[in-house]
Amino acid sequence: MLTTVVFVVYILFLDDVDVFTIVRKEIRLNELKQEVEDLTIKYKEVKTSLTLLDDTKELERYARENKMFKKDDEDIFVISYEK
Repeated sequence: MLTTVVFVVYILFLDDVDVFTIVRKEIRLNELKQEVEDLTIKYKEVKTSLTLLDDTKELERYARENKMFKKDDEDIFVISYEK
């Protein structure tokens, strides 16, 4: 009986791979799986954007909206709202 109790205590608390380590690693694994899912979604969005930018008109629209590019005869006014 004593041997069984000592064995169980050793396995649960003292061993290198105890219950707490297993639980922590399981939590970390779930976090990493979620991160992989998020990055996969982001990758698909970027890939879609890149395929759209193959078109010259789409590339020009993107440059004007996001990078503030302009034609030579244009002026750009940026309106910002402060709180």
